[in-house]
Amino acid sequence: MKTIKKLSLLFLATFAFVSCSDDDDAQQMQEQQLNIVETAQATPSLSILVEAAVQVGLVDALSASGDKTVLAPTNDAFTAFLDAKGFASLEEVPDEVLTQILLNHVIDGSNIMSSDLAGSTGYTTTLASGPNNTNLSLFWDGTSGVTFNGTSDVALADINTSNGIVHVVDAVIDLPTIATFATSNPNLTNLVAALQYADSGMPTVPYITTVSDAEAGPFTVFAPTDAAFGDLLVELNATALTDLDTATVDAVLTYHIVAANVQSSMLASGTVATLGGDITADATAFTLTDANDRVSNIITSLVDIQATNGVVHAIDQVILPPQ
Repeated sequence: MKTIKKLSLLFLATFAFVSCSDDDDAQQMQEQQLNIVETAQATPSLSILVEAAVQVGLVDALSASGDKTVLAPTNDAFTAFLDAKGFASLEEVPDEVLTQILLNHVIDGSNIMSSDLAGSTGYTTTLASGPNNTNLSLFWDGTSGVTFNGTSDVALADINTSNGIVHVVDAVIDLPTIATFATSNPNLTNLVAALQYADSGMPTVPYITTVSDAEAGPFTVFAPTDAAFGDLLVELNATALTDLDTATVDAVLTYHIVAANVQSSMLASGTVATLGGDITADATAFTLTDANDRVSNIITSLVDIQATNGVVHAIDQVILPPQ
């Protein structure tokens, strides 16, 4: 609470007032807002963020006019991030890595207020780049405060600047992997459980390690929702995934993974070669049909969830191997 109060007072001081001439009958005050960088410079608790922007040459971009939403990690957040990554100082972070980390905190083209996120969950994109130069996704959860990618909470919201909105956050938002989005979205908990269960068998693909590895892939994952897994259990007359053997779960999962980064705009009608075998896509109906003629709908509001090691599209039915 002390940190938030200090930040609040500091941001109240980020406005300069210029008085009019004494000859005026009524003295007026003109309010001049600072831009995003100037606002951060005026706040000691954001000094490492400013140093990082200077180090990689992003000051001009963040000072330029145009709507932006910036998630600003505090000094404590940066210190914890550097420690976790094994860097003794900011200068040790390669500039290309630091640039992408900073861009992963910038949402371009819109001023997003905390009230816009309250009571909902969803995805947007940042300026950080993923495979094929696609913008990385960012998951927000506004059901209890506002959290980004499951790890970074808003400590101070809705700071107005001349070129956008700043939200101070308590953790640096690392570049997301497929695992980031699988674990942060509460509608994909059964998928995570299936990956973990398949990993417990032998032989198997090391699913959790692979989807957590930023250097792996890229892959396309057709991710069944929790409801889809629930329907599957009913279909198979099972009460839990563990009623199935690990080899079966492993085989099922392979039919949800393609060894390429396929955004929804790149999906063509016809055969799709998954790691398990072929399925059929209908790009017009936005469906996937398995070898058993079972049709899975691709959920249009949950496509193109882009990570560093691949892209996720949510589907409403689990794909099964040939029966």
